[in-house]
Amino acid sequence: MTDGAPYRVDCHVKVLDDRVVERATRAGLDAIVYAPHFTRLPEIRERAAAYSSEDLLVIPGREVFTGSWRNRKHVLALGLEEPVPDFIPLEAAMAEFDRQDATVLAPHPEFATVGLTESDLRRYADTVDALEIFNPKHLPSHNRRARELAETLSLPPFTSSYAHLPRSVGVAHTAFDAAIDDERDLLSAIADGVARRVIYDNGCDRWTTTTAELAHLAYENTWEKVDRLFLSGTEPTHPNHIAYDGRFDDVAVY
Repeated sequence: MTDGAPYRVDCHVKVLDDRVVERATRAGLDAIVYAPHFTRLPEIRERAAAYSSEDLLVIPGREVFTGSWRNRKHVLALGLEEPVPDFIPLEAAMAEFDRQDATVLAPHPEFATVGLTESDLRRYADTVDALEIFNPKHLPSHNRRARELAETLSLPPFTSSYAHLPRSVGVAHTAFDAAIDDERDLLSAIADGVARRVIYDNGCDRWTTTTAELAHLAYENTWEKVDRLFLSGTEPTHPNHIAYDGRFDDVAVY
């Protein structure tokens, strides 16, 4: 935050290139959280560092797919010291986040079959640091439900573009009322419940974004594509991958 201005963060994007940086800068963002699917933490960190600058801080994150593909829950973890794979039970992932003292965000709660439920959020209330209350992929009823959950469970809110397409970056952001200079400051602001505002465009541009992102979601969730590319046991974030040194073999669901 500079001269009392809020620190503006798009808390969850899936893509990162020159177009994304240009779009984020044009939207007046100070930082974005980069958390692509099925990509190992060292690679995410390296790419985030390459695109960070004085004008835009890029924070590495991991949206872990817990459970099986057909019955998965997404959890967004920041500040991880060691990689955590996909396709392990929710309880195993949360225990690992606790062990590493990660900052844990709950994206798109109760959305389709991939968001944490109210029961999940109550169970892991001491682990989850913030709950997404607006997501461009959501319909209005989903966002209303997310706000209800945040209020009922007293969880600090956040929002993001959840951008899988560069054009979506910055359509929603969280403005923190805190002096933030680096990744550590941002994670502390999230975890400590620092005052923040959830800001988004709910006009025609928002619905154009929603339509494009939902179309991309339909392609991304094609079972044939997932089965062919991600469930072979050799992809980078599979728990049986050599990179995890067998630590998660006993809890892998595939």
